[in-house]
Amino acid sequence: MFPSRRSLAARLLLSCVTAGIAASFAASARAETIDLAPEDRASWGMRNVFAPLSSIVLGPNYWYGDRQIKVDTTPPGAALDLFYVRANFQKRYEKATAPVTIVLPSRIEAGPRDAVTIRAYLDGHKIQETTVRVESRQDEVQLDLAPLSNALKAVAHAYFGGRGSISLLTTQVPSVRVQDREGGFTVVLNETANTPELATALAAIQDPFISSVAAQQLGEDLLVRVELTPRAKTEKVEMRSRQGQDAARGLNEFAIDLVAAGAGSDSVTRAQAALAQIQPRDVTGCAAVLDDDLRSAIGDEALSRALAPRGAFTDPYLRAAMKRLGEVSPGGVITLVDGSKLDPASPIELAAAQSQAAEAKGYLALLDRFSRELDGPDGGRETLRGLIAPELEPAAFASVLSGAQARERSCR
Repeated sequence: MFPSRRSLAARLLLSCVTAGIAASFAASARAETIDLAPEDRASWGMRNVFAPLSSIVLGPNYWYGDRQIKVDTTPPGAALDLFYVRANFQKRYEKATAPVTIVLPSRIEAGPRDAVTIRAYLDGHKIQETTVRVESRQDEVQLDLAPLSNALKAVAHAYFGGRGSISLLTTQVPSVRVQDREGGFTVVLNETANTPELATALAAIQDPFISSVAAQQLGEDLLVRVELTPRAKTEKVEMRSRQGQDAARGLNEFAIDLVAAGAGSDSVTRAQAALAQIQPRDVTGCAAVLDDDLRSAIGDEALSRALAPRGAFTDPYLRAAMKRLGEVSPGGVITLVDGSKLDPASPIELAAAQSQAAEAKGYLALLDRFSRELDGPDGGRETLRGLIAPELEPAAFASVLSGAQARERSCR
């Protein structure tokens, strides 16, 4: 026997009502209640005389009923600062998390200038603030928090020739403050949102000068904390900042270079000696297998970003390496993947080769040998990563390089 339509409708209505009541109770259970009423009443005034008369029109609950304001935010869960202000003086202050119900004094107990100021904070969003007069009829506040327009999108790290470098790439030109502190420094990016996915990449940044890096969102500002090693203090490392652009991705770069005192001339001498060791066998034959494998694994776009001249301290070394590539390559020319040939003796053609460094055959193999000559097998791997893949995490790059070296050994 099938139930009647009226019976089905009744059951459906009962189900909807039950669900609505359950949702209402769940929402009430989630909402925190904060008593923000001052301990003292406002001074007696003319409103106390006319309140009984106006209650005829406004209703008795307007003046004498309980007064509450429900506050919520979008996205939910924002931290709230709640201020009760009377005649421009702060009477109460409380902290809460949205959603929250604020309990206020009745309107007859409040003064004509009593108000509640609500300030909302949420990581990665702009601070939002509003004020509600206690005498008003408003009993709900919904604050829609707008995301910050600037955000950290990528990080890069390199260590080469006794210098370390950290690059922070953001969607807009950042307003930056660098604060020295005991054991390191903090880069403050004003009104910039963090990208949690970069936490692993930041944590992986380590070199002889840097022991750890971490980002923390503090309201509208992003703090990048850099801890330095004892060696950095011993060698009196200096900080030098620079700004640039990643035109291909439309990102803006803020970089800090860490330079040991007196490291310049020694680094140049060591680099020249390392380049002098490069021979034709280091860029041809089986070395070309490693070169092709690295180019394929890292990708042309990432290689182009890493190797293109951008005003970094590595630019002169990369230029010298490109010139050496031409000297040891067949025919004394730099050959690109598309077959084009460039003469390294010509400044114009050498500059053209630098601008297309990702396509220069044998260049990655040369940089691999160059890095090992400069810093040994273990240190050379990190040096090479800083030159050709500074945004790739060390563990991921180690896997890529190990695979390429294995295929080179198989060739030999």
